[in-house]
Amino acid sequence: MTLRPFHPAPSAAPTGRALLPRTALPALLAASLLAGCGSAPQHDKSGLAVPQNRLLKEDRGANGGSTPLESNGVNAFLWRGALDTLSFMPFASADAVAGVILTDWHTPPATKDERFKITCFILSRSLRSDAVRVSVFRQAYEDGQWVDTPVAANTVSDITARILTRARQLRTDSGQH
Repeated sequence: MTLRPFHPAPSAAPTGRALLPRTALPALLAASLLAGCGSAPQHDKSGLAVPQNRLLKEDRGANGGSTPLESNGVNAFLWRGALDTLSFMPFASADAVAGVILTDWHTPPATKDERFKITCFILSRSLRSDAVRVSVFRQAYEDGQWVDTPVAANTVSDITARILTRARQLRTDSGQH
């Protein structure tokens, strides 16, 4: 058996017209897609890109909290109010930029067979009731293990109300109304 070198069949393309090599077609398509992605960013005198405001709408009511936290996306009064309100529990994590507070399990001194954990999200720059989301988790110690149990119906609303009250008090104390 003899091996013969592979020779492609002659092209059926009309003569006189040059064809793009196979590797050039994907590169050409990629370049044309990237060219349509948008305009190049504008640069300031120092060569840094100027930020583009892409927000469709900003709620300018009851912002408050003109501290460095405000520029990072959460209301400083709500953040501080949440920290103050939840300070009786041990914190597992607190992220001021994301506006997330996670507590560790806490056993109240009066009861040794139940424990609580709280997650608090600050969702906005506005000092409003819908800018705070609180979740409370409760476990009871039964038969040698911790079992998830429901919390009282008003627990979440009570904690949320205390956070909002503290945040409003902090705003008033700072002189911002």
